Amino acid sequence: MNSIEVLIIGAGAAGSSAAFHLANSGVQVTIVDKKHGFLLKPCGGGMAASVQKWFPFSLEPIIEEVIQKVEFTWCLSDHVIAQLPGSSPFWITRREKLDELITQKAIEQGATLLQSFEVVKIFKIEGQWIITSKDGQQLKSKCVVIADGSSSPWAREFNLGPKNLHYASTTSIRVNGKGLLKEGTSRFEFGLVHHGFAWAFPLKDSVNIGVGTFIGNHAVESEKILNELMPSLGFDPKAGIRNDSRLRVWNGHSNLHGDGILVIGDAASLCDPFLAEGLRPALLSGCEAAKCIINWLKGNTTELSSYTKSMKKKWGDSMAWGRRISQVFYRFPKIGYQLGIKRPTAPQRIAQILSGEMGYGDIAQRVIKRLILKS
Repeated sequence: MNSIEVLIIGAGAAGSSAAFHLANSGVQVTIVDKKHGFLLKPCGGGMAASVQKWFPFSLEPIIEEVIQKVEFTWCLSDHVIAQLPGSSPFWITRREKLDELITQKAIEQGATLLQSFEVVKIFKIEGQWIITSKDGQQLKSKCVVIADGSSSPWAREFNLGPKNLHYASTTSIRVNGKGLLKEGTSRFEFGLVHHGFAWAFPLKDSVNIGVGTFIGNHAVESEKILNELMPSLGFDPKAGIRNDSRLRVWNGHSNLHGDGILVIGDAASLCDPFLAEGLRPALLSGCEAAKCIINWLKGNTTELSSYTKSMKKKWGDSMAWGRRISQVFYRFPKIGYQLGIKRPTAPQRIAQILSGEMGYGDIAQRVIKRLILKS
């Protein structure tokens, strides 16, 4: 059994990002994925255009809508509209197309993709990781990257990521047609969802719609909410392809690396705990993990701790404030909407956070103080 340098478990946004950057630097990398092909993923598919800076190839071929306006509502009324900064719009893509594009770019640089490879066992012996599939295949690797999403069992097994997992319960839908959504406009609905919100992101010929709860690990009452939300968007309440899932969200600073192993993307619980943004941290973590691994393989460092430190600085510090905002906002959502959305400058601040121009730390202390004083 020949040893490869890096094995990545999962061919999603995070895993494919790491694979591309590693392969692009000449590292021998293999991606394994339990699925065969790139299956439909009706999740939001939104990401800041600023993610382009992490890739030397254009992402525009798979961008289906460029968002310039964000519309907020409270119980389907009380509209507020925010203009996104012209220099950093919000992009909408089909997740399966994004994953496929980056994976293909990784393969072009020399990465290997093994599909229908469901990992059932990972252990280390004599400095090498042995990865076993459900059908008995085995691979040997110097380094393992865990990138198999929110349902991953491996992060906890190797004591990576938060000890106490916090989940958002979501229902995602892709429905054909554009309904009543205006071109270049996305929608966030507060008020209908207990401890959460609903969203609608337009694609070229369809819309990604979703509802999610973000505190208390409560199940989302999706059918009741969608019966009201869908008609307001111009769709039949029963339309579309649906997917229920539990999404790991950020829940405190935690260790993301071990001895020759690290965790990225949703498996690392990096999802924004307030606005549920998952693609930007997935792509960022793949990029940062690759940088750290390359240094480690070259012998410039003896451990992978720089990855954890980098993600804390570039993502976790902002999410710590985002978590505090979400805990107050979603417990007192009507007050939160009045103070966090309807204030003259508030929508623009949220737009800047979505576009990647600003972090939660830039606004958090003022926002939390207002919410607590009014609650």
